[in-house]
Amino acid sequence: MSLPPGFLDELRSRVSIGAVAGRKITWDPRKSNPGKGDLWAPCPFHQEKTASFHVDDRKGFYYCFGCHAKGDALSFVRETENVGFMEAVEILAREAGMTMPARDPQAQQKSDERTRLAEVMEQAVQIYRLQLKTGVATEARDYLTRRGLTDEILERFDIGFAPNARTFLVDALKAKGVAEALIVAAGLAIKPDDGGAPYDRFRGRIMFPIRDVRGRAIAFGGRAMDPDARAKYLNSNETLLFDKGRALYNHAPAREASGKSGQLVVAEGYMDVIALVSAGIGHAVAPLGTAITADQLQLMWRVAPEPVIALDGDTAGQRAAERLIDLALPLLEAGKSLRFCILPDGQDPDDLIKAQGAQAMADRLAEAEPMVNLLWRRETEGQNFDSPERRAGLDKRLRTLLSNIADPSLRSHYEASIREFRRDLFRPAGTTGSERGPGRSWRNPKAPQPATPGTKQSILAQAAKDPTAAARIRETAILAGCLNHPDLIAQLETKLERARFLCSDLAEIRDLLLSVDPQSLSGDQEKDTSDPIADRLGYDPRQKLNGIGMVQITPHLRPDCPKPDALRALMAELDRHMALTGLAMEVADAKEDLEGVADEGLTWRLEQASQLPEKIAKATFEGDDDTAGSERDLSASLQKMLDQQIWLRKGK
Repeated sequence: MSLPPGFLDELRSRVSIGAVAGRKITWDPRKSNPGKGDLWAPCPFHQEKTASFHVDDRKGFYYCFGCHAKGDALSFVRETENVGFMEAVEILAREAGMTMPARDPQAQQKSDERTRLAEVMEQAVQIYRLQLKTGVATEARDYLTRRGLTDEILERFDIGFAPNARTFLVDALKAKGVAEALIVAAGLAIKPDDGGAPYDRFRGRIMFPIRDVRGRAIAFGGRAMDPDARAKYLNSNETLLFDKGRALYNHAPAREASGKSGQLVVAEGYMDVIALVSAGIGHAVAPLGTAITADQLQLMWRVAPEPVIALDGDTAGQRAAERLIDLALPLLEAGKSLRFCILPDGQDPDDLIKAQGAQAMADRLAEAEPMVNLLWRRETEGQNFDSPERRAGLDKRLRTLLSNIADPSLRSHYEASIREFRRDLFRPAGTTGSERGPGRSWRNPKAPQPATPGTKQSILAQAAKDPTAAARIRETAILAGCLNHPDLIAQLETKLERARFLCSDLAEIRDLLLSVDPQSLSGDQEKDTSDPIADRLGYDPRQKLNGIGMVQITPHLRPDCPKPDALRALMAELDRHMALTGLAMEVADAKEDLEGVADEGLTWRLEQASQLPEKIAKATFEGDDDTAGSERDLSASLQKMLDQQIWLRKGK
C-alpha cells in the first residue's frame, strides 16, 4: 500500500514521540526536562538500571547511548509492538485522528482474506475446546491430567481435542455457514487431488492453538493419541496466515511476561512451554516443530536481548545447539546474543520440573552459559591436540567460524575468550593458572623463566602502557572532521558506531554525534545558532577539538575542504583507527605474556608487531593499497604472526 505525499510528515508532526514512548517506559525525573522535550529513561530495548535512553520530543527522535537503538515514533512502535511498517502507521494514525488512505485493491483483498481466515480459525479453536469436555476425549483428558495440566492451564492455552472422525470439523464449520474453500485455505482440511470432498487434517489428536503476536489463532499443533500414528506431533500446513519459520508458540504472552522480567526462555516444544509457564516462568516460547530459523531469532531478540535456549539433555538437544550456533554467529550484534541451558541427559524442562521442582529449573536457567562456551566445547571435546598440526587445524576452524561475526568489536571479544580457552587447554601438565598466570600454554615446553630486562624495556612494551596517547589524536581528528562536515555523518555512521574510542570524553562526543539530527549541526562557527551537542556537553566541542595541533595543520579536517576529499580522508582515518585499536588488543595480549615467560622468541614477536604501527602511520589516503587504512591487512599481518608461531622462534 502506498501513502500519499506528505502523509507521513503530517503524521509525525501530529504525534509526540515522548507520549508514544511514555506508554512503555517511565521517565527519569532527575535527568528529564519535559518543558524542553528533553526526556530520559532506562532503555526498553536492553536491560539496564541507568537512564541512557534519550528522547528529543521536539525533533521527534530517540537514541540509546547504551545499545545505540534509534529512530522516530514509527520505528519505536514497530520495535516495541513487533508489527510491520503499515501496521505501525495505522496505530499512530488512529491516535492522531488521521484517516488512513484507501488501500490498494489487491492489498485490501489479501487483508480481508486474512481476517476471514483468522475468524474461521477462532471458530475451530472453540469447537475443539468443547470436544475436550465430551466423552470422546476421555483418554485425552486422562493423558493431560497425568502430565499435570490443570483446568486453568487448559483454559489458558485453549487446549482442545479433534475427534477421530474423517469430516468432523468440516461438517461442524459448514453447519456454521463457513465456506468449504475457507476451511481448506485455513489449513483445517485437506482437499484430495482427485477432487473428492475435503476431510479433516487433524483427527484423534490433542489440539494446541498457535497464535501470532497479536493473539490471533493462525495454526494448530496436534499431539496424536494413537501410539502408532505416523507423526506424534502434526502442525498446520503453511497458509496465508501461518509461516512456521516466522512464528513462535506462546509469543504474545511471553512478550508481555518478558516486559516485566526482561528475560526469554526458548524450549523445544509445546509441552515444555506449558510446563515452564505452569512453574511460573511465563516468558517461554518454542519454535514450531523445526530448528530455529533466522526470522525466529530476530523475533526472540525483539522480546529480549539475550534469550536462554533450554535444550533437552540428549544427543538431539546437543545437535540442535550446535546448529543454532552456526545460524546465530553471522547475526550477532552488541546487545544481541544467546545463552544456553543444557538440561541433564534424558530430561526436558517438563521432566526436570516434575522431578526436582520449579526452583531447580529456575536455578538451571540462571546458570545458562554464553554461546562462546558451547562453541569452544563443540570444537574441542573428545579430540586430541598433541601435535602442532592438530593445534593449527583447531586454530583454522575457529578463525573461520569467528570470521562470520560481522561486528569487529564483538568479534574481538569472542577472539579474546577463545584465546583464554586455548591457553587453558594447552597449558603443560602439572602447572596451574596460579603458577603461570591465566595465559600460559604449550608455547614454551620448558619451565618458565623470568622476563628479561631487554624484553620488558622494549619499545612496544613501553608504548603499550599508554594506548590512549596516539588514539586521542586520531579520535580528535575524526570528530573534528565530522563536526566540520556534518552532512557526511550519515555515510560514516556504521564505521563511527563500530569504532572503539579509547578516550571517554571523545567517546561521549561521538555518541552525541550519532544521536542528533546531522541537519541540526552547523559547520559555520560564526553563526549564532543552537548546537544540540554543545548544549548537552555544556561547552563547544569544536573549540576543544580544533585546539589540537594536528587538527590545525591538516587540510582535510577544515570546513572549506571539498566534501569528496573530506569523506575520503575521514573514511581512511576511521579505518586506520579501527586497525590500530585492533593492534592494541594484540599488543595487550603479548604484553600479558611478559609477566611470566619471556625468551628471544617472545622478544622477536614484540619487535615484529612494533613495526606494524609505523607501517600504518606512513600510509597515505590515496596510495599504497597494501597499507592505506586497511584493517583487513593489519588483521592479516597479525594472523600471519600467529600462524608462524613466532613465539617459538629463537631470534629473528
